[in-house]
Amino acid sequence: MSSEENTGFEPATGDGPPPAEPAAVRAASVRTAFEGLLQIRRLTGDGRPNPVAAPAPWELNRPVRAVALALESSGATPSAVDPSGHRVSAGYRVGDGESAGSVRVEWAGPPGSGAAHDEEEALAGCASALRELGWTVLLYRGPRRRRYLEVEPPSGLSGGHGRA
Repeated sequence: MSSEENTGFEPATGDGPPPAEPAAVRAASVRTAFEGLLQIRRLTGDGRPNPVAAPAPWELNRPVRAVALALESSGATPSAVDPSGHRVSAGYRVGDGESAGSVRVEWAGPPGSGAAHDEEEALAGCASALRELGWTVLLYRGPRRRRYLEVEPPSGLSGGHGRA
């Protein structure tokens, strides 16, 4: 029995360990979870011309998980950390955003990995994947001029955080 069967599927946020299972097994799990997300959108998107074109209530109540799943399913590479918390690979990192219901996406990596150099192109790819799924994505510059994305539900949708 795999650890996933014991705990359920968790999309990579970029703050976990490197994948333990073979790449093909992980890809199949991501594909199944993403297909489930699209099915949730179809079932809850009544009244919209394209029910899969905007986040579902499930996603709005779990935005970090939903955004991480969207990025992982797009083929973007998540960052990873070792057991001591040191970053060991470059990739996206998903966490809570500045405001309730928003998500922050950064491109992180260990020192010398070139993450800062790669972030503009990598975050553009992340932004494109998220916009295709109906998220509102804004690019910002933070401390040390590092770029990051602030991801929010489209206007008119609200989740469990009282956002419109």
